[in-house]
Amino acid sequence: MSGANDRLERLLGGAALAPLRTRLRGRYGRGRDGGIVTLNRLGEAERGALAGLLGRRPSDAGSLRFDIAELDARLANAGLAPSLRHALELLDGPITDMVAARAEAARNWETVRALATDSRLAALLADARGLGLLKRLAPQLPAAARIVGQAQAVLAQLPAAAVARSHLAAQWLGDAHALDPGSPVAAIVLAVLRRERALEDDSEGEETVRELWAAAGVLVNELARPVLFLNLPGSAAGASGEPGYLSLRALMRSAAGWDVAARDVYVCENPNLVAIAADALGAHCAPLVCTDGMPAAAQRALLLQLARAGARLHYHGDFDWPGIAIANTVVETFAARPWRFGAHDYRAALEGNALATRALAGAAVDARWDRALAVAMQAHGRAIDEEALAHILMPDLDIRLKRALPGTSSVLP
Repeated sequence: MSGANDRLERLLGGAALAPLRTRLRGRYGRGRDGGIVTLNRLGEAERGALAGLLGRRPSDAGSLRFDIAELDARLANAGLAPSLRHALELLDGPITDMVAARAEAARNWETVRALATDSRLAALLADARGLGLLKRLAPQLPAAARIVGQAQAVLAQLPAAAVARSHLAAQWLGDAHALDPGSPVAAIVLAVLRRERALEDDSEGEETVRELWAAAGVLVNELARPVLFLNLPGSAAGASGEPGYLSLRALMRSAAGWDVAARDVYVCENPNLVAIAADALGAHCAPLVCTDGMPAAAQRALLLQLARAGARLHYHGDFDWPGIAIANTVVETFAARPWRFGAHDYRAALEGNALATRALAGAAVDARWDRALAVAMQAHGRAIDEEALAHILMPDLDIRLKRALPGTSSVLP
C-alpha cells in the first residue's frame, strides 16, 4: 500500500474508484490546480465517495459540481491529506505536470534539432513531418542525437563519386550494414534525399531506394538489373549491331561521354524488341535503349545521362495499362516523346494486328501525353504487346532510310 492512511484508502482508494482518481489526476496533469469542477457520467460508487468527502447527501444525479478549494479544505480538516492533489499522489504516486513535461520535451527536441548543422538535414528536421520521423525512429533523446550525428557524417560525403553503400557505411559509421534497409540512419538520409528531389512518394521499395542512393552517387546492388542497349554512340560497343549491357556500377563510375547531342535515341519497354532490331538491322539500327519494364536504377541513370547529353528520346511500350504507367514515367521524367504511342497508333495497330492482341485487364491508366489513348483502349478492350508491332517500328529504327518520325500523334507537340 502507498503512504495513504487507512481512512483515505477506504474513502478514495481501491480499484472501483480508480477511474475517478484518473479523471481528477488528469486535471492536475493539465495544469488545472483549482476552480470549479463538474464531473459527468459518474457511477454510484464515485458519486458516493465524492459526496462523503464533501459532506453532502448522496444523490442519484449522474453529475456532480464542486469547488476544488472546498474539497482541499475538507480533506485537510479531516486529517486525510493537505489537499486533493496530495491525496491523489498518496494513493497512486506523483502527478506529472503534462504542460511542463511537454514544454521540457520541446526544449530537448529543439536541442537535438540544433545539432543538425548540415543545411539539408536542418531543413528536414525544421519540418514537423521530418522531426516526427526522427521521433518515431528514436523516441529517446540520446539515440536521436546519435542518429543526427551519424546522418550528418553520411550526408557530408554526398554526392559521392560512385561509392558502394556498404563501403560508405563502414568508413563513416564503423559498420558496413549501418545504411542497410531498416536502419534509422538510412531512413533519415533517404528522407533528406527525397526532400532534395521534391519527391512526395516515401516508398521504401528496393528500386526506389536504389535510385535515390544512385542519384547521390552511392551504389546499391550495382550489378543488379543492368540496362540493355543497342548501337549507343559513345559506348564501348559502339554501333556494333550487337546488344550490350551497362550496370549501374559502370554508369556511375565512368564519366558519361554519350555522343547523342541533338540525335534521336529510341527507348522501348521489352528486351525482345532489342533482339528483333539487332537481327533485322544490326549496325544499321538507330540507338536503342530498353527499360525492361518499369525502369530501375541503371535504366534511369542511363536515360538521365542521355537526356542531359542532349538526346531526343522517343518511347514506345506495350499497349496495356502497365505499359501506359511506364510510359508516363519515361515521358515525364526524361522528357521523352511518345514513339508511335498515341490513340491513332493504337487504333491503326488494331486494324493490322487483330489476331496479335489479348484481353485488356486491370485498372485503367490515363496516358498523360494523349488523353484519347486510354479512352480508345477502354473502348476496344484489347492489349497489344510491343513485339507484335516490330514490323511497324523497324522502319523508324533503320538509319538507312533517313526519314523523320511519322505521324503527329506519335510525338509530343
